[in-house]
Amino acid sequence: MADFGEILETIGDFGLFQKLLLFALCCPNLILPFQLSSLVFNHADTNHHCNADWILQVGPNLTKEDQLNLTLPRLPDGSFSPCQMYVPVDWDLSAIQEYGLNKTTTCTDGWVHNDTIYEATIVTDFDLVCDNANLFRGAQTIFLAGVLVGAVLFGPFSESFGRKRATQIPMVLMLIFTVVTGVAPNFYVYLASQFIVGIAFGGFRINSIILATEWIGVAQRSYAACLSQVLAALGQVMFLAVVYYVRDWRLDQFIMAGPLAFVVIYIWFIPESARWLLVRGRTTDAKEIIQKAAAINKRTVPDSLVEKVLNEKPVERGGIKILFTSRVLRKYFLTITFAWCALNLAYYSLTLNVGKFGLNIFLNQLIFGLSEIPVHFLCMWSLETSGRKVSLMVALIVGGSLCLLTLAVPQSNFIAIAALATCGRFLMNGAGSVCNVYIQELFPTSIRQTAMGLSSTAARVASMLAPVVNMLEIYHFTIPTLVLGSLALASGITAFLLPETRRTELPGSTEEAEGKRKPKMAYSAPGDCEDIKATKL
Repeated sequence: MADFGEILETIGDFGLFQKLLLFALCCPNLILPFQLSSLVFNHADTNHHCNADWILQVGPNLTKEDQLNLTLPRLPDGSFSPCQMYVPVDWDLSAIQEYGLNKTTTCTDGWVHNDTIYEATIVTDFDLVCDNANLFRGAQTIFLAGVLVGAVLFGPFSESFGRKRATQIPMVLMLIFTVVTGVAPNFYVYLASQFIVGIAFGGFRINSIILATEWIGVAQRSYAACLSQVLAALGQVMFLAVVYYVRDWRLDQFIMAGPLAFVVIYIWFIPESARWLLVRGRTTDAKEIIQKAAAINKRTVPDSLVEKVLNEKPVERGGIKILFTSRVLRKYFLTITFAWCALNLAYYSLTLNVGKFGLNIFLNQLIFGLSEIPVHFLCMWSLETSGRKVSLMVALIVGGSLCLLTLAVPQSNFIAIAALATCGRFLMNGAGSVCNVYIQELFPTSIRQTAMGLSSTAARVASMLAPVVNMLEIYHFTIPTLVLGSLALASGITAFLLPETRRTELPGSTEEAEGKRKPKMAYSAPGDCEDIKATKL
């Protein structure tokens, strides 16, 4: 496969074929954020109190305020206790009003959810309050665990069965179990369906980006990762509009399923990666797809190049063994994985805490969503001007520092904290786009998906730990921020160990990935090709 870069130039490395493929694979990213954002809105806690309707038997004409005053104890701040009530007594109303009630107990007849922000959430439907209050955190972890498993399962699956199937099957699973989530009769069915949705989420994300990237030339390679992130940011804003007008979490699930059904229909027509076909020795299939791509781009493929593809031997195989026996590749893998873990922990910790920055939860989410749109355009510019290494280091070091700065601001200054947290999340998101591009350029084709799958798996472990890290605030409110900020800073510093891969061809062998490859300058017009000495892949 040493000549695929030259073949890609000949058929057009960013023509109509690549643009259609890029659109088809990035479009679902408008919908995927619905799944993550639903963890914030569908899991939102409510103002609740114990059901004390027993007193209506002796005082049916009591006002709501009088009912609560007689049956619920108050907290030191004057509000009603959400998890305690006075023990019911067999007295008449006048005796209760004269002597009052003193003995308390936990809620014996369920809860009343009186938050007017939402019509229904999983908290209200499954009573995830009081002793069960942390179960919705567990639901968040279950979803993120599914994302982790998706990366583990669909990484090797992609190496064996192709990038195409590894993007199609997750979308089908996501459609089915998004609907199952919406009709879940109890919390356990909800958890199981969300776990499978998480698997689909993780499987599609990593494979769709790789499939798009392996068809795109060096000058536009960052588009696949960055454009998918831009659309993901737009998806957050779209979901915000949906949940603002539809405050019922079950109905939101069905709204999500609609566009997913459209994606499931067209996703079956996407082409396979020619690079992967050549790795597997399926040169005839690769030739057919290359010719189709050339036809769509209105180019012709010289017979000499076609024969070169047909006669090309499959590149080396070895999977995970190559990744860890090569000292250089092992260093690259551990460094990029550490960075990806640190930024994921910070990003998801900040995302899941969107309702705790003092401002309205809808306003915070709008700010978070809109702030992500420019970061990826900035990321595309930075990747091509400053390079991968500098972009990653700056994003992680500055982003981690901004997170730590939130601790230096008075906690009553909600606007300043929200601004710093938004900027920190802004940079962590940009660092994620850099990692998505960077990791594909560090490893050869034979283990590219394996390396990305393993690294993504580790990153998903970090994101799965985000709710757990956030729980550490019960010991001190500074602990979660200290953890995520310090790790981001450390990973930014260690990123210095990585090589610069800007404007180099994707490596086709371990030797090339270890540094024995030449830079390949981007060009702006087909006629410039003669002036370029292509590095063969």
